[in-house]
Amino acid sequence: MKTKFTALALAAGAICSGQAHAQSVTLYGLIDTTLSTISNADAQGHRLTGFHQPAWFSGNRWGLTGSEDLGGGTKAIFKLESEFTSFDGAMDTPGVLFNRDAWVGVQNETFGKLTFGRQDALARDPIASGIYADPYGPAVISTEEGGYTNNNNFKQLVFYAGSATGTRMNNGVVWKKIFSNGLTAGAAYQFGEVPGNPSRGTTESVTLGYNGTNFHASGFYTQAKLGDHWHRSYSVGGNYVWGIVRANAGYFHYTADQGALGMRRDDAYTVSFKVAPAGAFDYELGYQMMKAGNAALNAGGFTLNAFSDTTASTVTDSGRKNTIYGSIFYHFSKRTEVYLAADYMFLQKGYHAAQSNGFSHQSEFAVGMRTRF
Repeated sequence: MKTKFTALALAAGAICSGQAHAQSVTLYGLIDTTLSTISNADAQGHRLTGFHQPAWFSGNRWGLTGSEDLGGGTKAIFKLESEFTSFDGAMDTPGVLFNRDAWVGVQNETFGKLTFGRQDALARDPIASGIYADPYGPAVISTEEGGYTNNNNFKQLVFYAGSATGTRMNNGVVWKKIFSNGLTAGAAYQFGEVPGNPSRGTTESVTLGYNGTNFHASGFYTQAKLGDHWHRSYSVGGNYVWGIVRANAGYFHYTADQGALGMRRDDAYTVSFKVAPAGAFDYELGYQMMKAGNAALNAGGFTLNAFSDTTASTVTDSGRKNTIYGSIFYHFSKRTEVYLAADYMFLQKGYHAAQSNGFSHQSEFAVGMRTRF
């Protein structure tokens, strides 16, 4: 539930053609706290239990969003959103107040939605891989933000949907459109802001999809320049809903120029299911596999995530990261729920996951509570 403050703007700047236009500002938030136990949590293989991780399913946030009717079906829109950690109240990104979103734009049914500023990387949103990368996002393609997170082992596909600045874009311009025939499209450009080298730090991304009656499909292509090297990814996937069951599946391909280390080539696959019978419970089950080929390692000897700068790397390796996961949610209302969740990650050949501290496997189990306002 969101709290809205609505007023008629009577100042001269809000008066157009002799009519006052309504301006709506909404204060909203979400709090998700997770108690988890994780194996191989340090180099000695110890287990760690407690409120030590960011929330599993949603980054804790508060924000302001708003719109103003400019007439002719056009609205001015904005969003400011800040993330924090619920177990200690700290800012998620110290010194950055609106680390999730800080953008302004315009929206119209004819030309779509155009936004400027810090926002999600286009490829992770529900207009792209957000509808199939896991069973927790929306099934229907939309122009809203709301991509998946990266807080546990079964959320790591989000890195393939990234940009030159991670899973969000600074200096971004994003266009999204839902057409009346079911087709959907989006495009994004991130300015690098590097004097004398206009391509460094840039991201270009496009997406195309379709909203059917009970199925939804989308895909994206992204390229970004980190340092002097180009990184590229594409993906295609979708979901099918019949009755109480939703099935999701997708494929990701990623390449990165690593200079003297050669090209990196990754392939990743995901399949998941959500069962939501009548009543308060729903159930999720999924599997994902990330196959990294000639991937650069960081100074600690761990495989770098996609869209990471490899300038300082000197060694590569190849292997697979597999994760099986499941969860049960109990919904007290539309705003509040509790959950049980677990995953098991196992690594093959030369995949070295930083979170398992050099061990070839890791298990996670969690209980949590999430509420919205």
